[in-house]
Amino acid sequence: MDGIPLDASYTWKDARSCGVTRKQIALDGIPLARGLYLSRGSDCDLVARCVAWSRVLPADAAFALGTAAALYGAAAETADIHVALRPRRVLPQHAGVTVHGRALADEDVVQHRGLRLTSGAQTFLDLGPELLPWNHVALGDGLMRAGALTCEDLTRRLARADRVRGVVQARRWAPHLTGKSGSHQESVLRFWLLASDLPDPEVQLPVYDRWGQPVVHADLGYEEWKIALEYEGRQHADRDQFGRDIDRYSLMAADGWLVLRFAARHVGSPRVPVDRTRRALLSRGWRPQPS
Repeated sequence: MDGIPLDASYTWKDARSCGVTRKQIALDGIPLARGLYLSRGSDCDLVARCVAWSRVLPADAAFALGTAAALYGAAAETADIHVALRPRRVLPQHAGVTVHGRALADEDVVQHRGLRLTSGAQTFLDLGPELLPWNHVALGDGLMRAGALTCEDLTRRLARADRVRGVVQARRWAPHLTGKSGSHQESVLRFWLLASDLPDPEVQLPVYDRWGQPVVHADLGYEEWKIALEYEGRQHADRDQFGRDIDRYSLMAADGWLVLRFAARHVGSPRVPVDRTRRALLSRGWRPQPS
């Protein structure tokens, strides 16, 4: 609203106190809750919506679970807003906001993009009960890739998480998280191999030329057996990317590497990735250890 001193979001009370008329609010405001509005002239993305909700939520509220993961850039945005609050007799209720009681320590909350969020470690722990193991690992990788989570932070948080729901799964997979994984689907592909009886693959494995210089990096691989695993997302359909991929695979093949390529259709279950990787390893001399 030109000439009206309001931010991209505002409350009815704030708008009226600045002289904004009811008609102006009706024309400009997108209602998020009773008495809370997002200006039609602003971005209506997740950050803007969370900034708006911060106006009416308690001061100790922290955006959490899937909302925090999306704000970190480690998950897709969702319509619902999730908020964590320290336990109290009655938790506030708002349509469109799910409030979770959490006994949060100071280190479990951080400032990110001007908002209070649960830390990367707390977010990873909180989402454990909500996610299947392979998606949980992919989330952890995504948080590390976004710079929101470190091994040290996660180790400290899990050390004081006894009897917290989801902690068993979080502790099981925490040592395997890495920020090197390039995408959610690459992480899922790696999960199937980690959960099998096959050797653990290396992530972003360098492939060297005959002069000892790294020429490409495989998404996943086994240097001992010269096997590379590549996940082909939609970006690989780009013409320039396709040409670069041809160069990469030719360089690998010229130096004796066997390249296995996987797409989204292959990583929905372990059957194809594990079976093909097993056959490739056996063809290169790997043998399973006796049980």
